Amino acid sequence: MDRILIRGGRVLSGSIPISGAKNAALPLMAAGLLSDGPLTLTNAPDLADVATMAGLLGHHGLTVSRDTSARSITISGTATDLEAPYDLVRKMRASVLVLGPLLARHGRARVSLPGGCAIGTRPVDLHLKALEQMGAEIEITAGYIEARAPGGLKGARIIFPQVSVGATENILMAAALARGQSEIMNAAREPEITDLAACLMRMGARIEGIGTDRLVVEGVASLGAATHPIIADRIEAGTFACAAAITGGSLLLQGARLDHLGAVTRTLREAGVDAAEEEGGLRVTRSNGLRGADVMTEPFPGFATDMQAQFMALMCVAEGASMITETIFENRFMHVPELSRMGARINFHGASAIVRGVKHLSGAPVMATDLRASVSLILAGLAAEGETIVNRVYHLDRGYERVEAKLAAVGADIERLAGR
Repeated sequence: MDRILIRGGRVLSGSIPISGAKNAALPLMAAGLLSDGPLTLTNAPDLADVATMAGLLGHHGLTVSRDTSARSITISGTATDLEAPYDLVRKMRASVLVLGPLLARHGRARVSLPGGCAIGTRPVDLHLKALEQMGAEIEITAGYIEARAPGGLKGARIIFPQVSVGATENILMAAALARGQSEIMNAAREPEITDLAACLMRMGARIEGIGTDRLVVEGVASLGAATHPIIADRIEAGTFACAAAITGGSLLLQGARLDHLGAVTRTLREAGVDAAEEEGGLRVTRSNGLRGADVMTEPFPGFATDMQAQFMALMCVAEGASMITETIFENRFMHVPELSRMGARINFHGASAIVRGVKHLSGAPVMATDLRASVSLILAGLAAEGETIVNRVYHLDRGYERVEAKLAAVGADIERLAGR
């Protein structure tokens, strides 16, 4: 199993190209089930999760081809197998996003209950209840969601009791082919939702309210071919912003957008980090000391839960104390013991952690527990004295493309060690 070795103490400077967003690519790929295509997605990241989704679509009978030089993925064909098996779905929770498209287009689907990172329960009940409102008959048997809509899905007024990105994506895709009008209330507003809606519009969907918490979808009989560019990954951009900040450096994050970062930008500024758009992307600079800043994770445009671990690593070397409160997932402090091994001073109780900054961290062997925890340990290693070895980096490869190469190109002393 591969490991990442970091020798800390280097100030980062230069430019980093931000890859296409993993959390946008996965639902966009699932949208390929809605038509014969071809659906061509440009700016496609080369990630383990993208490969997993391609494998799942291939299992369903679609043709998925990748042009590495053009950084594009083309999806075409019609699903011939309507089951998403456990062996594929267990690798990635986003696999459940095939449920809405399969059900809307083919009237039935059998999808395994999902797996993925162990950061919380992330139930799919919101997806299922909304599909039932649209006329689906759903049973859960032997670990599988058995869904049928013999007469097709019909438009409905759906009010989510809580904001859910995955449920919004699933129902948005299902509504695109449902009969009549669907109204999705309390819809998630993340940039990845907006990107999915824009792609569906290119395919011929009729959607109003894009970017708001109320989406109105007028179902159409069929969708067609389209080409769509995947947005830059705001979580990768935020991660490298923390890399610039934790090393006292300056980085141009090519392709990143300030408006996609939401409250992350404001919080970085409170901590003493400058972030401003310039030609080609977002410039992030820290020229003075870091200050402690409080964070509470919230749905967009609030502070993203996917940035919590990285910001905690940054606060470990800030002056003063910070309170970090996690409101989205209940198990998302698993990186705390590993950061503590490096000398961080963190106490947590329930959903909140108090971080008291230290002058420096010390390199140590640490273990990654999930995707964002993996990269938080790399950030800590960049600022630590001595060597840090991050084990179990297969989590990292699910969501970050060539992270060690990108960091090395801007001055980090970092390398991947082959598994043994």
